[in-house]
Amino acid sequence: LKSSPLFTSMESSTNEVVHEFPRLFRIYKDGRIEKLSVTDFVPPSDDLKTSVRSKDVVISPEPTVSARLFLPRTTNPDQKLPLLIYIHGGAFSIQSPFSSVYHKYVSSLVELANVIAVSIDYRLAPEHSIPACYDDSWAVMEWVALHANGGQGPEPWLNDHADFRRVFLAGDSAGANIAHEMLVRASNADQVFDKMIVGMVLNQPFFGDDEPNKLWMLICPETSGCDDPRINPAAHPSLLAKLVCKKVLVCTAEKDFLRQRGWTYYEALRSSGWGGVVEIVETEGEEHVFHLLKPSCEKSGRLMKQVASFFNQDHGS
Repeated sequence: LKSSPLFTSMESSTNEVVHEFPRLFRIYKDGRIEKLSVTDFVPPSDDLKTSVRSKDVVISPEPTVSARLFLPRTTNPDQKLPLLIYIHGGAFSIQSPFSSVYHKYVSSLVELANVIAVSIDYRLAPEHSIPACYDDSWAVMEWVALHANGGQGPEPWLNDHADFRRVFLAGDSAGANIAHEMLVRASNADQVFDKMIVGMVLNQPFFGDDEPNKLWMLICPETSGCDDPRINPAAHPSLLAKLVCKKVLVCTAEKDFLRQRGWTYYEALRSSGWGGVVEIVETEGEEHVFHLLKPSCEKSGRLMKQVASFFNQDHGS
């Protein structure tokens, strides 16, 4: 049977690839999805080297939304620390807050900046089309906000240690895109977020421009195209002008294929009429997400110090 023309034709049809994005995923004609990058898993822990504790929490059972929390060493049980909501990258389709790459990065940032972190796990494309990643991240945002009213939320770490007057959003690549969308949603929500979010860090953000992005068009079938404010926020200055935080830091890398998108966002925000302060820092000679690929190099360390410093600046009252 296997040598028959019919079987050969069926096998050829089954293995026909209709969409492929190198290092991300492949979609076959029969609907199968093959991920081309394997994401590992590391359990939460009490890290003796950094004294950063971590644990996982379920935000929603259906759809399943979870997060990994990070708590730095606290010598004063009454001390309130800035709260970082971190969103991982991976072209909307790979990676996780539970991977060794992101666990190590967020844990190191928590230790250096002395902040509490909520690292979001969201549903990935193409199995789950956009807006799933945005909706899951927003569910975590609303969960965090439950703790802002006198420590009455379900998570003791946030109730006991988070300063809800100093909340930051941050992400890299697609995670930076999602972080921006979370700030847009927060800016159009009730006044709880007005009093919470003071700053945002966009590290080598995944934004589009006036040319169609093939990945975005595939994983976001509802998109309006190049002018969709979620992929091209620079085209919508009126939305940028309404952002509720006081300060934004954009980080770019000289050899990053997305470098110009970060600069375009910076220029658009600066000229939008927004009342905050936007800064941009560029790392010379480096490519996209170098800080994750080469975490021990001198330039990665310098960038992490710049981000940690941003979290600890006086952002005003």
